[in-house]
Formats: sequence, structure tokens, C-alpha cells
Amino acid sequence: MSSTVSSLRAAPPGRPEEGLLVALSFAAGYVDSYTWIIHGVLANVQTANLVFLWVNATAGQWQQAFQFVPPLFAFMIGVVIASRLQRAAGARAGQLSLLVEVAMLILISVLHNRVPEVVGTLGISMVAAMQASIFTKVEGSVYSSVMITGNLRQAIDGAFALVAGDPQHGLLRKSCIYMGVCTMFGTGAAAGAFVTERVPTLTLIVPIAALLLVLLICARWRSVENSVGLIRRRR
Repeated sequence: MSSTVSSLRAAPPGRPEEGLLVALSFAAGYVDSYTWIIHGVLANVQTANLVFLWVNATAGQWQQAFQFVPPLFAFMIGVVIASRLQRAAGARAGQLSLLVEVAMLILISVLHNRVPEVVGTLGISMVAAMQASIFTKVEGSVYSSVMITGNLRQAIDGAFALVAGDPQHGLLRKSCIYMGVCTMFGTGAAAGAFVTERVPTLTLIVPIAALLLVLLICARWRSVENSVGLIRRRR
């Protein structure tokens, strides 16, 4: 990929940004449904976990409140790991974080019934934080692959500006990209709920496949960029 994996920048036709956005957002929505149904917490949306923590705590329901502490703690650890990974690996940080995420999901899927629920929650929240920290931009604009609040705001803001006659180039495309990310997150959440309710032991196969697809896209993208760079140097 380009100088940093965290930014899916504006690119010439044929670069697979859309595939990355679709797969990452789908996987994030899917995993959130899984953790909510299986563990009663959200892997990605720490705002909700914090609200539930304090709602239960102020009601004196300490046991229920405590279940929202592990994902918050794991998310913080994931952000630190992602920051360190970006400094150490540079442009390869995205691919390495995806490998960690895939490995963690495979481990949780295999050990689903053999470890305490809190272990699965910790692992999933940690890798969700890594994804949120490393994949942060699309075509130069800030976005999130693990939650929709900011994406939805950007989509609506762009659409309104377009209707209001703002002449800024690319507003329609930008708004459509953000709306597409929101849609794929919702689609992933629906799919996650459907599969988790029916075959919980096999649920995580789907997000694992989605993230492997992202890895494949990243590898092919990097290969093409290396080839282009080699041709330019020979000239």
C-alpha cells in the first residue's frame, strides 16, 4: 500500500479501496452482533459499554456493571499495541494488525466453549481497537470501520452540502462512500445476529473470511505498487 496503511487515500481507478471498506465495515458490524448476543457487551462501541457500566453501577448492580469493564480495558490495550505497531512496522502495520485479528478470532472460535467468556471479550475488543486505530482514513477523509456515528454525520453533511449547492468537487462520491460504509456495517450486524442465533460455534468463520479477503486485497495492492515502482526506477 502507499506510505501508510492507515490512510486509504484517493487513488487512480482500479485501486481496491471499496473492497477494503466493505469487508472491514461488514466484519466490524458482524463481530459487534456476536459479542452482544454471546457476551452481552459490544466489541467496538465503547461509548455504549461506558453508558451501560454507569447505568448499572448507579443502580447498585455491580456484577452487571463489571462485565463492561473488560472490553473497555482491552480496547485501551489495543490502541497502545496499534500505536506501537505503526511506529515499528510503518506501512506494513495494517497487514500485521489484520493477521493478529484473524489469529485472535480463530483462537476464540476454537476455544469458544473452553475459556471464560471474558477472555473472548478481551480478545475481540483488543483487535477491534487495533483496526479502529490503524484504518482511519479513506481518500484523505477521516472515517471509522468499527462504528457509524462519525460516518453517518459525514454522509448527511455531504448530502446536505450538495443539495445546498456547494460547488466542492467530489461531494457526492464522498457522501456515497460514507453511506456505503454505514450500510455495510448494518449488513454485517444483521448477518452476525442471524448466524450467531443459529450456529454460534461457527459464527466467527464469516468475519475471519472477510478479514482474509482484506489481507488478500492489501497484498495484491502492495504487489502492484512495488511493480509500478520498479518500472519507474528502470526508466
